[in-house]
Amino acid sequence: MSRTLIIAEHDGKELNPSTAKCARCATAIGSEFDIVVLGSDTTNIAAQAAAIDGTQTVINISAGHLENPLAVNHAAEVVAMADGYSHILGPSTTFGRDLMPRIAALLGVNQVSDISSVSGSHQFKRPIYAGNAIVDVEAPEGVTLVATVRTASWKSAGDNGNAGVEDREASAAPSNHTRYIDLQSGDTERPDLQTANRVVSGGRALASKENFDLIYSLADLIGAGAGASRAAVDAGYVPNDMQVGQTGKIISPDLYMAFGISGAIQHVTGIKDAGTIVAINKDAEAPIFEIADIGLAADLFTVIPEMKQLLG
Repeated sequence: MSRTLIIAEHDGKELNPSTAKCARCATAIGSEFDIVVLGSDTTNIAAQAAAIDGTQTVINISAGHLENPLAVNHAAEVVAMADGYSHILGPSTTFGRDLMPRIAALLGVNQVSDISSVSGSHQFKRPIYAGNAIVDVEAPEGVTLVATVRTASWKSAGDNGNAGVEDREASAAPSNHTRYIDLQSGDTERPDLQTANRVVSGGRALASKENFDLIYSLADLIGAGAGASRAAVDAGYVPNDMQVGQTGKIISPDLYMAFGISGAIQHVTGIKDAGTIVAINKDAEAPIFEIADIGLAADLFTVIPEMKQLLG
C-alpha cells in the first residue's frame, strides 16, 4: 500500500482545519498516512493531529528555526524525511501554496495543484479556467507525488482517532539567507474567513469603508466571518485579506451571504462550494442571482438593519 505524508498547518496554538481535509483526501487516495507537525513547542498541536481519523503516526519536529512558517526551513525538513512516502500532501491555502512548490522543486518532481477529487492513486481532478472546467490529471508513478489539496472541495476527516506521536529532532540546517520578520493580521475575534461556517460579504455597493460596519455588525450578530469582493478591496473599503474569489480566498462555508456583490466570475469561483448562497442586490439582473440559492432584489441599506432587528 502507498503511504502519504501530510504537512500540518497551524498557527502555533491550534491545528488548522485544512489538515483534516488533507486527511480526507489521503483516505480517498487509498493510502495510509502520517502527519508531520513542524514548529516549536508543538506538543498540543501534535495531540490535535493525532485525533484525526485514519492517522497512523504523528511526527512532531520541534525546533527554534521551525517556529514560524518559513517555507525554506520547513521544505528542507520535509525533504529530509521524504523517503518511504509515495505522496506528500499540503493544503491549497497560503501556507501550502508557499511551501509545496519548494518541496517539489527540491525533490525534482512536478507538483499537482488543487486536487478536488480522486479517481485513483495517481489520477485526480482539479479546476481550471477560474473553475469553469474540470481537468483530469494523471501523475507518473514511481516518484514521490507532491500535491496541494483544494480544501474547499473536501469535508474534514473525523476527530476520533488515537494515533501515536513520535518526537524527532530537526535534521535539516536552518536557512542562512532567509529570515522571518513579522506576521501582521487584522485584530478581530470573528471566525477565520477560510474556516468559518458562515460568511457575510460586501461589495462595491457599500460605497465606503465606514459603511462596511453594516457587514461587520451582521457578521458578529450571527458568528460569521466577514468577506468582500475584489471591487470593494480595490476601492480601499477593506483590507486584502478579506477578499473572496479567484485571486483572494476560496471558501466553502455552510452559509454565504453576499450584499451588493454583482457576481463577477472571479468572485463566483471563490464561493462555488458554499452550502447555501444568499444574494441581496438592487439589480435584479445581477449575475450572482444565477448561482444563488436564495435571492432578494432589494437595497442592502434597508435589508441589513431589518435582518439585525429580526435576529436581535
